[in-house]
Amino acid sequence: MAFIASVELKKRLEVKCPYDRAFDLLADVPASVSHFPNVEELVDLGGNAYRWEMQKIGVDRFSIQTIYGCKYVDDREKGIIKWTPVKGEGNGTVKGKWTLKAIDAENTRIDLSTTGDLEIPLPGLVKFLVAPVVARQFEQMVDTYVENLSKTLNAPPKKKAASKKKSS
Repeated sequence: MAFIASVELKKRLEVKCPYDRAFDLLADVPASVSHFPNVEELVDLGGNAYRWEMQKIGVDRFSIQTIYGCKYVDDREKGIIKWTPVKGEGNGTVKGKWTLKAIDAENTRIDLSTTGDLEIPLPGLVKFLVAPVVARQFEQMVDTYVENLSKTLNAPPKKKAASKKKSS
């Protein structure tokens, strides 16, 4: 018999980056997800919905692969990027939002709020042992994700390569 492990996280970061640049990165789901550790594949389901397929963790018959789908909606004016579960996609559900606020022209505050539920195909007797480990691993991955995003957003923007003109 399976059980559900639940996680709820809130994170705040301030980056030396203009609001629009931060919003553009976070609203671009594939670009944002490229900063998340242990993603095996991100599948475009259309309509700004994606299925996350994480790398398997565990050993042999005690391994699990987390899979879930989310639909993303953003509102630049309000500074919100939300995601909601896509029914029937995988063994987990995740929902949450980014909330962005310009501190000034060059600095942005970003708040992350997310919750997730993962169905674990193990007997309920091990729930008290496994659930805290799952929650800790998820929190560590989110911490790494936030650190990776911070590094990218705090770095000077990459300059676009100038196109070379042929002389005639």
